[in-house]
Amino acid sequence: MLGALTGVFINTGAIIIGSLLGLAFKKGIPEKYAKAITVAIGLCVMFIGISGALKTEIVDGTVTGADPLILILSMISGIVVGTLLKIQDRLDNLGKKLESKFSKESQGNFSKAFVNSTLLFCIGAMAITGSVESALENNHSTLIAKSVLDGINSIIFAANMGIGVLFSAAAVFLYQGIIAVAAYFLGASFLSPVMNLHLIATGSLVILALGLNLIGITKIKVANFLPALLLVP
Repeated sequence: MLGALTGVFINTGAIIIGSLLGLAFKKGIPEKYAKAITVAIGLCVMFIGISGALKTEIVDGTVTGADPLILILSMISGIVVGTLLKIQDRLDNLGKKLESKFSKESQGNFSKAFVNSTLLFCIGAMAITGSVESALENNHSTLIAKSVLDGINSIIFAANMGIGVLFSAAAVFLYQGIIAVAAYFLGASFLSPVMNLHLIATGSLVILALGLNLIGITKIKVANFLPALLLVP
């Protein structure tokens, strides 16, 4: 069982180490540069989202992409469920509670850092496929690669937005840990190639929305789209 979680432990550790490094550099970044870096990160996140949404794979010998109808139904039903459950509001409130206990940061910087970094680290395709590979094949290469990316991003995020990024490591551990454990017990049938392709595309659309928020174009309640990932199958 613990072997199935090896990649998850590595990924969580990378975020913790990256966050601590970022916090060490935080005071040395002037505000104007911090804002510019946030925009740059947002643009990169948007690129990741667009690339994933347009991704194609070879399924049963045929090059195919995600079915737009499945994406539309998943996103619409997902946002309806998410809005009813007030997922974004609950996540924001959790960030504020953590902020009141563990941070002296003001203006909601802790909550913003916690929510945005949690969404970025959890929604991507590598979080799902990597956790499944770790559990089923004892192959941790995807999560190791993700750990490098998340470690770099956590340095930048923490240096720019503060200690809230560090606490996203716990959310990543729980999220990817649950996926890995589920895959471990359910076996190879847990994630088919077609399902994986649509999960990547749907998650990438949510990541695109996060990127739009980061550069200040929109104020989308991104977390409310999370049920879409559960509804894709």
